[in-house]
Amino acid sequence: MDTGTAYGLRLGAPLENLALVGPDTPYGEVMRRYWHPIAKVEEATTRPILVKVLGEDLVLFRTRKGALGLLHPRCIHRGASLYYGGVEEDGIRCCYHGWVFDPQGHCLEQPCEPELGLHRDRVRQPWYPVQEQYGLIWAYLGPPEKKPVLPRYDVFEDIPEGEVLIVNDTGVGGGGPALLDFNWLQHWENVMDPFHVPILHARFSGFQFTAEMALIPEVTYEYTPRGVRSIQMRDLGDGRSLRRITEVIFPNLRVVASPKLASGPTNIIGWVVPLDDVNFKIFTLARDADPQFLGKLRSTHEGRPWADLDEPDHQRMPGDYEAQSSQGKISIHSEDHLTTTDQGIAMLRRMMAKQVRAVEGGGDPVAVSFTEEDALVRIEGGNYFEGAADAPLLVAAVED
Repeated sequence: MDTGTAYGLRLGAPLENLALVGPDTPYGEVMRRYWHPIAKVEEATTRPILVKVLGEDLVLFRTRKGALGLLHPRCIHRGASLYYGGVEEDGIRCCYHGWVFDPQGHCLEQPCEPELGLHRDRVRQPWYPVQEQYGLIWAYLGPPEKKPVLPRYDVFEDIPEGEVLIVNDTGVGGGGPALLDFNWLQHWENVMDPFHVPILHARFSGFQFTAEMALIPEVTYEYTPRGVRSIQMRDLGDGRSLRRITEVIFPNLRVVASPKLASGPTNIIGWVVPLDDVNFKIFTLARDADPQFLGKLRSTHEGRPWADLDEPDHQRMPGDYEAQSSQGKISIHSEDHLTTTDQGIAMLRRMMAKQVRAVEGGGDPVAVSFTEEDALVRIEGGNYFEGAADAPLLVAAVED
């Protein structure tokens, strides 16, 4: 008798309390307790641009005096979009009836009203706080009374002479489009899945990084005060071992050291920023002597970048994009069959659920700071070689 067929299969549901990020969703409210990168600094000019983050459509601009503004696009007067507004010295003027709003949403002028609006101080355009740091614009979308200090990161505080800060919003690693068109959690939890590397990035698609990364590691997982980390040990067979530490830091940071095995603490951090429930971007910061450093980290397929592949190539040599997007726009998590090698995934999901409960109970999630003294984040991820110091790396499979 045939058993176990797909006849009658009824699929379950996503973990919506963790995957969804819009207003009033459980993890969406957790997300709103942190600062998020939303654009590169040079993108904010006197020409308004539309940005989307955590399911909210917003307008970003810089006044002629240089102040940043992030406002809800629908003008509170009659609903015209401020995307079509004109930016002036102190604010943005709606194209419909000329109301002017400053970066904090105060109405400065109502030109069609007597004396430019006798009661203009009684209305306010919805707005969000923004700051500039490390070449990125950061926004806080949460309750004002819970606003934390914008974090700083030790790897970018004192950049050594000869190195430069690199700002990128097109993603790194396994290739794929800059705008990722599936749920953000499918990518973020992948950071806690070191076992996909020797399978997806080696056996299926050829050695995409180095031969060391094709070795199946022994892995332990640990909770940290700010997230979860994996410690991966690889016996290189030449008297050396590789200890590789990968971290996720709440609410959406990925700390993944160079897959081409630059030795020592990582010089790369990425933020997996949901635009909505089925689209996200990765904002990456790095420091290096080579301004093209991040581009050279991208995996290749038989020496070709992801964008140069046709559909048969993508099917024959899948990468992160194919594996993660093929789970669906939002993965059906109830159908997962987690095993011992998925311990990091399970730990991450449990810690996410814990932050949901903390916020719903009126508390604060992990890794938020309310004083400058506590705002510095120290990064521990990296590649650490142990054993013979002069032993060469195994033969690299991909040459730049």
